[in-house]
Amino acid sequence: MKSLQRSMDLPQLLFSIMFILIMVIACFWVVKPFILGFTWASMVVIATWPLMIRLQYLLWGRRLLAIIVMTILLLLLFIIPIAVLVNSLIDNSTLVINWISQGHLSLPQLNWLSDIPMIGQKLHFSYHRLLNGGSIAIIQHLQPYLGRTTRFFFAQAGNFSRFMIHLALMLLFSVLLYWRGEHVGYGIRHFAYRMGGNRADATVLLASQAIRAVALGVVVTALVQGILGGIGLAISGIPYSTLLTVLMILTCLVQLGPLVMLIPAIIWLYWIGDTTWGTVLMIWSCIVGMLDNILRPILIRMGADLPTILILSGVIGGLVEFGMIGLFIGPVVLAVSYRLLSVWIHEVSAPNEDIDTTIETLTDN
Repeated sequence: MKSLQRSMDLPQLLFSIMFILIMVIACFWVVKPFILGFTWASMVVIATWPLMIRLQYLLWGRRLLAIIVMTILLLLLFIIPIAVLVNSLIDNSTLVINWISQGHLSLPQLNWLSDIPMIGQKLHFSYHRLLNGGSIAIIQHLQPYLGRTTRFFFAQAGNFSRFMIHLALMLLFSVLLYWRGEHVGYGIRHFAYRMGGNRADATVLLASQAIRAVALGVVVTALVQGILGGIGLAISGIPYSTLLTVLMILTCLVQLGPLVMLIPAIIWLYWIGDTTWGTVLMIWSCIVGMLDNILRPILIRMGADLPTILILSGVIGGLVEFGMIGLFIGPVVLAVSYRLLSVWIHEVSAPNEDIDTTIETLTDN
């Protein structure tokens, strides 16, 4: 019987690899403008897919009606608020930094320090000695850097249109993924199964669960804390409450919590003598600050049965290394690696729990 096996043709193999690499690079170059929008759309669709299926069931099984409702929800709850908040962040930050850089900033007197028992007089004297000796020099030294920051925010305002284009692409890709979600998901699973069998298929499913856990446990908690904290700031009469709300949501996303913004606001209210609203905001801040300890673990467990510390570590590391999209990349990488490592370890039987017997076995050998 004639053998079908041929000897390896090295030039053919090299040219085949070169052709595949060129095609991969060319494809990446073509889709590069759409990668960010498609990535965000994938995260949003994966996180909200159970909601869309539920809506389809309630709307007489009509996928089109469910997609229309989900599109309206994305516009009202996600895209329009983000666009307004980013625009407000750029505009308000530019005004504040312009005001500071033009020399209007002066350090507070903090005369209430003298009312603190026992150490108040000493603190008041030390602070005013520092204030009288170097406040003007400190402000003059900071103004050039504040001016550079002002120019930076002016530059970011020019990128706002690009940001809106990414949001529009995200909405378009979200509609397409909602419409063909099962086919796209099955295609990805099929590709993973072709690459690595059942384990690769399970990895894809685990990645989707991790994305849903992050969306529910981290993003939703950050939005709830930021919005509730912003309501407290607005009611208490804190200026630039919209800007502070945006910053509060960001601090909640990076796991610093809302108190980073709320505590200075409380101090400012007491400083200007508005002790009533300062006390109200302090009580409200305690409630908002403790909310993540209750809400976040519950929501993470709803998305995936993964350790909370694993999700939070992935969120922080992903944000540091990849920016906002790292909010999902970090937890997915850690969750998949954790599960694969766990499966690999449990492929063999557990070691003997009797330590003395194990040591004796080594000694006998």
